[in-house]
Amino acid sequence: MKDFTIGNEDRAKVLIQALPYIQKFMGKTIVVKYGGNAMINEELKSAVIQDVVLMACVGIRTVLVHGGGPEIEFMLRKIGKESRFVKGLRYTDEETMEIVQMVLAGKVNKDIVSLIQQAGGQALGLCGLDGGLLQARKLRTDGEDLGLVGEIIAVRTAVLEDVLNRGYIPVVSTVAQGTEDAVGQALNINADTAAAQIAAALGAEKLILMTDVRGILKDVNDPESLLQEIRRGELDGLIKEGIVSKGMIPKVDCCRLALDAGVRKAHIIDGRIPHGLLLELFTDEGIGTQVISDANKG
Repeated sequence: MKDFTIGNEDRAKVLIQALPYIQKFMGKTIVVKYGGNAMINEELKSAVIQDVVLMACVGIRTVLVHGGGPEIEFMLRKIGKESRFVKGLRYTDEETMEIVQMVLAGKVNKDIVSLIQQAGGQALGLCGLDGGLLQARKLRTDGEDLGLVGEIIAVRTAVLEDVLNRGYIPVVSTVAQGTEDAVGQALNINADTAAAQIAAALGAEKLILMTDVRGILKDVNDPESLLQEIRRGELDGLIKEGIVSKGMIPKVDCCRLALDAGVRKAHIIDGRIPHGLLLELFTDEGIGTQVISDANKG
């Protein structure tokens, strides 16, 4: 078996290559949506946590927004409740909402906070109910009722800014405070959309969506056809051509939402690659697709 241990000189070269990016992003806000296989594979989970802690240690104001679909599904099955999806979104009745809130704001959120602190970071777990962080109304798609599924109408950034200014990593679960037709109710929010809305509200430097594919592929059957950089104005054409399709469309919509609100770049990266966050942020090549504003010159 080959020994892939690198020597001190190579370690120094790696750090030197990362230096300009560390300098560039120091003091900037980056919102990371954490989900997919990276949340259930222990090795990948450890790598993500280490990446987030390192980002915070070099002065990046890091906000971690997480999902938890597999854990919710497991708990629903445990109580004998069958899931129902409408246009890819989980129909959420009152019983399901109780499970969503318990799993996301309770177990998953606090597990992530604990792992960050074990890795030497400082984290504070939040959900959209805390301080009224995420305000939402009921979401309806093509007139179909989704139950207690919400769409965000406001993000109270003061809550996040206070946590960031105190040197903590906010870890956000996407249970929102209901308003308008849902006053007094908690609402279930899609984590990708929540991350995009939070990035937009904070005026973040970057939005990074971690998923289970390499990024946007020119040919979905060819993993080597990765499109490393796309401009905002090209996205509609890629959808019309069928290059962006199915489950990638909602992620691209989140990128658009963030960019249109002033976020400089949005990234779709493969969370199955260990230390993918660091590779995307601190190397010349990156690992995924970055979508940049048409006004962005670099």
